[in-house]
Amino acid sequence: MNIESRGHEGEGLARVYENDRWMVAVKNWKPANDLEGIDCLERHNETDELFVLLAGRCVLLSGTEKPGGGLDIRAHSMEPGKLYTIPRGLLHNTVTRRDTKLLLVEAPDTSMANSEVVSLDAEQKASVRALARPGL
Repeated sequence: MNIESRGHEGEGLARVYENDRWMVAVKNWKPANDLEGIDCLERHNETDELFVLLAGRCVLLSGTEKPGGGLDIRAHSMEPGKLYTIPRGLLHNTVTRRDTKLLLVEAPDTSMANSEVVSLDAEQKASVRALARPGL
């Protein structure tokens, strides 16, 4: 047996380790997670998700649906080395800069088959940019 070393330097997310119980990925900046590119929130309906900020800056968005429609969106500036847990069912996304690197852990079968994406309208996008800008 040997110790293995894995990483990811490209844009976006890459699964770097997976077994039958959990998956570890490295998530780097990509245009869809940029302050100007953020346009949706997602939720995983069957699993929790964990994030750790390794480098750069990241604002973790969370959203809950309001009775009668609309979203209550909040921004959480991540601190390096701290573990952030997204409980299943919570709408979320990350807003990142080009130097951002995150570690992500979730169940290996988390996919779009058991997740949802909620598109943000123009007003929500503007609100998200205003909420996230100070943390970036």
